[in-house]
Amino acid sequence: MYKSEQLAYNIKQLIENGSLKANEKLPSLRDQVDRSGLSLMTVLNAYQELESQGLIYSIEKSGYFVAGIFSPLIPSNPNPTVALNAKVKINSLVFKYLKSIQPSEVVPLGSAFPNHQLLNPPKLIQIMGQLTRNRQNFEQNNNLPPGNFELRKLIAQRYCMQGIPTQPDDIVITSGCLDALNLSLQALTKAGDYILLQETIFYGAWQIAERLGLKVVTIPEHPQEGFDIEAFEQAIQTYPIKVCWFMLNCHNPIGFTVNEKIKFQIAKLLHEYQIYLIEDDVYEELFYRGTKPLSMKYFDQHNLVLHCSSFSKTLGSTFRIGWVYAGKFSEHIQHLQLMSTISANTLMQNALVEFISNHHYEKHLRVLRRNLEKNKRIFFEYFKKNLPAGCEIHNYAGGYFLWLTLPSHISSMTLYEHLIQQNIGVAPSQLFNVQHAQKNHLRINCSFAWTKEIEMAVKQLIKYMSKLQN
Repeated sequence: MYKSEQLAYNIKQLIENGSLKANEKLPSLRDQVDRSGLSLMTVLNAYQELESQGLIYSIEKSGYFVAGIFSPLIPSNPNPTVALNAKVKINSLVFKYLKSIQPSEVVPLGSAFPNHQLLNPPKLIQIMGQLTRNRQNFEQNNNLPPGNFELRKLIAQRYCMQGIPTQPDDIVITSGCLDALNLSLQALTKAGDYILLQETIFYGAWQIAERLGLKVVTIPEHPQEGFDIEAFEQAIQTYPIKVCWFMLNCHNPIGFTVNEKIKFQIAKLLHEYQIYLIEDDVYEELFYRGTKPLSMKYFDQHNLVLHCSSFSKTLGSTFRIGWVYAGKFSEHIQHLQLMSTISANTLMQNALVEFISNHHYEKHLRVLRRNLEKNKRIFFEYFKKNLPAGCEIHNYAGGYFLWLTLPSHISSMTLYEHLIQQNIGVAPSQLFNVQHAQKNHLRINCSFAWTKEIEMAVKQLIKYMSKLQN
């Protein structure tokens, strides 16, 4: 273990055992150098690693502090083994669920999207309004696959800023991230192939696997790190895995971000076993403090990672423009795209070019992150004070979801079915885990301002949880 890793581990232990309290200031870099006898660079590397894990945060000219919403554990798996799901059947359940939370009167605590009041920036809407007055902005030819060149160029520049060499031709613009993920999986697999998923994962992954007739192998989450690297290696040694589909930054639904050391190990094993990875990184911009977590594409030296993301979680579902860093698969994905969605919305692509190139996007992201962090903290504090005994909150520095663990005898599906009758939506764990090994978890969307309506909905949730517990 490197000296910086040892120092980071020691500080992490102090946070986990409560020796360092939430929002407590850490020794300055110079003070830590004097205390530890390590070099300034070693201490800085340790602090930056802790910051990337969401354990600490920095304030300019003030120093480093312990994160106030740290949650050290994710739900432990009672049977932490690799599992094969030869025939996935979940689409009907997801369809019924999404239809049930669709009405406008439903309090959207089960929604996958952030509060629309934080999205749809007025400047972007203004730009779109201006562009609609010029017929040339509806010209389709320049926006057919692989998509608007200027937009691909801007996205490529954002990769380069993170140290990922990228050309516009590496990027294919899609109609949202799910479209990018769908096209990527179609490009890499055929019916009957084995793919590897995290055991608890965004339900879209299960739906696409069901539609394509794929055999799904799952690996459990690691109770401390989020990603179980040993289970990953066991799975790829046991089954002829063709492709992995992972979410490693602001994981949906649990919320953890996997650290860089594990990401490096994943990349090494992908190369050793020659397995492709489709990375679902739709929440990549929704970190709270410090620098943006690195994607797996950063660690990919052998063109085995297809990185998928979107503007829909930062700008709103109206602006459903996504992309895939397709590299050598770019042309294949474009062929598939021309047989399905054809292309992403032309006007929106043009509007995004102007919005991003004039630096409006970065300003919007800064405001969005602050609001999401503030709103999530309010939800967390309320749940912490009011949840009945036997419940746990799993909370991580990023995104806008809380993952709740209920007592083992309570079914989150039962809770959802009761609450939806009261026009309150929540997301039960059965949507994210086809094995239903974990039936007692809920995903809560915490992106909303704390209004009377939200407070009443949360009170109803807690009230019924208490009733089921008795």
